[in-house]
Amino acid sequence: MEAGWARMNDLIIIQASQGLCAYVLRSVPEASARGVVVGHDHRHNSKRWASLTAQVFISNNVKVYLHRGLVHTPLVPFSVKKLNAACGVMITASHNPKDDNGYKVYWENAVQIIAPHDVGIAESILQNLEPRIGNMPDVYTSPLCVDCSDSVKESYFMLIQGLVTTELAHSSAKFVNTSMHGVSDPFVSEAFKQAGFAPCISVEKQRLPDPEFPTVKFPNPEEKGALDLALSEATTSRANYVLAQDPDADRFTAAERGADGLWFLFTGDQLGALFASHVLSKYKATGKPLGKLAMIASTVSSRMIEAMARVEGFKFVDCLTGFKFIGNTALDLEAAGYEVPFGYEEAIGFMFGSEIRDKDGVAATVMFAELVAEVQRRGLTVHGYLDELYRRYGYFETKNSYFVCSDPVTIDRIFWGIRHFQESDSIIRYPTSVASLTVNSVIDLTAGYEYDSTNAPSYQPRLPLSSGNMVQFRAQSTNDPDIKIVLTV
Repeated sequence: MEAGWARMNDLIIIQASQGLCAYVLRSVPEASARGVVVGHDHRHNSKRWASLTAQVFISNNVKVYLHRGLVHTPLVPFSVKKLNAACGVMITASHNPKDDNGYKVYWENAVQIIAPHDVGIAESILQNLEPRIGNMPDVYTSPLCVDCSDSVKESYFMLIQGLVTTELAHSSAKFVNTSMHGVSDPFVSEAFKQAGFAPCISVEKQRLPDPEFPTVKFPNPEEKGALDLALSEATTSRANYVLAQDPDADRFTAAERGADGLWFLFTGDQLGALFASHVLSKYKATGKPLGKLAMIASTVSSRMIEAMARVEGFKFVDCLTGFKFIGNTALDLEAAGYEVPFGYEEAIGFMFGSEIRDKDGVAATVMFAELVAEVQRRGLTVHGYLDELYRRYGYFETKNSYFVCSDPVTIDRIFWGIRHFQESDSIIRYPTSVASLTVNSVIDLTAGYEYDSTNAPSYQPRLPLSSGNMVQFRAQSTNDPDIKIVLTV
């Protein structure tokens, strides 16, 4: 957040909103009357930039559903669908460091934008760079600014309540929850109340929204040390489980205290397998045909759900990384006649049900609590249940790591080195072995390279499908300047 073209500031927000508004008015039928949804988290400038976004749309005679107060990111796509809005904007930097902020766009289908809309919006922004925003001291006084926050939240909690089918009130599990200085605390508290749980024990030092994130360097539950306060509180309180959401509450993770008193932190892939099995059990109980059930995982995630699908007889689909692809893949499967109650990616993002085609940390928190109640009735722990799944479907292990790099030139040089492993300037030669393992195939999805060694003679790339060993290298987005390495066994 600072001055500059590749930064978040008032001018960038106005230009992005003007371009988005112009594109939406051209592309979405009755966009002005259908309106747009705007929400924001607690970060520095988030409220101001949500207001500026609303002002741009109102200046163009577009109705704006501007959420009052702090909301978690999943509430925006939920609102877009419920209100039949033309698009949605959420001002948030999710789990990024405190100096960051972001501008997340959802299309009229309530899913994050993909091609061709991402390209179209970018072009429209370049065509609308001159600020044309009117003088509007208080956007809330405009007749085009509609307050629907309370009614939408009420509907959202009814949705969460509907996800839970197990009687939970008598569960003996004790939970500690951390909001990581974010917005999730009131949402998790109300969701637990609606579902019949006893209240969580909150990590008080991290319960209230604080844009400075004073107790964590990176407010990401995946980061080493981020759960230290929660684990300490849980140990002191003799709780069984630690639950955590990231600051905008679209991601979730958990830890379980073992019989020896040590804590086991579940990975995103382990939680994905646990949730998939739990959702599968609930689906089976309905008596619906398994041939019409589908689940989704991103291509960097574990292949365990794929193995589960082969054994159980439902459809598994993988897609490119990110919930913009997972959500749109779910809609495509629905159009083909499938029911898609679950999708996930290894970076602790989980999608439940058909009403929100995006990751939702609050829904995941409640579903994990329901899973705990269910396995307790069988005399198991969640970790013990995971071992059962391994024995049934096979053992899968993933290890993730990353390097932070904000220099595009360095990133290009790293990936050039992978493609030119023999140090040839003219011929692309990928590695033929890693340690003592032979590289059986290489798939390069990078624009301009598109190569799949298993797909002769065209060599056009397909998603990396592998039930064995796989290593993936991926450069993150500009808002998350990491080079991520994923090893799957």
